[in-house]
Amino acid sequence: MTILDAKGRLFGKVSLLDIGAALVILMVVVGIFFVPGTGGSVAQVGGQTRPVEVDVMVRGLTVSDPQGFYESLSTAGTTRIIIRNQPYGEVAIKSVQLLPRSTAVPQPDGSVISLPDPRPELQYTTDMLITLTGDAQITANGPVLGNSAVKIGTQIQLEGQLYDFYTSTVGVRILDQESAS
Repeated sequence: MTILDAKGRLFGKVSLLDIGAALVILMVVVGIFFVPGTGGSVAQVGGQTRPVEVDVMVRGLTVSDPQGFYESLSTAGTTRIIIRNQPYGEVAIKSVQLLPRSTAVPQPDGSVISLPDPRPELQYTTDMLITLTGDAQITANGPVLGNSAVKIGTQIQLEGQLYDFYTSTVGVRILDQESAS
């Protein structure tokens, strides 16, 4: 009996192609389940943690009591944030600034002036600029909160006991360790 016959079978029973396919499958299974990878977030590799300030703008938020909501948010101190459907946790609310709601009014001489918007439905609408502070991993691609990069234009969801709304990032500042204290 020969080791390899004319049809490519080992000892006349098992094909060399079958053995090769079984070895490839075995190596894939070992590679997936038993060989450790880098694991974790790419953002956490080689980055340093620094305090950041993130400015988010709220436009056209409909609230039954805008002034009361502004006051409760100003005194809250912290809020939970969610970035790209990934919960981050709590960050500090550094400041909340009400933004005026105005409209452009053309004048008879052709100039345009800005006046408060007189529409009655706007008494239930608020615009705000909120500054949030927290610690972020600083990478080559910018600051990362949790596993999500925060850049101008990033949508951030603010969530509290009585509110849950989306905002848009309009400013990101990386602070020195000393200036954050």
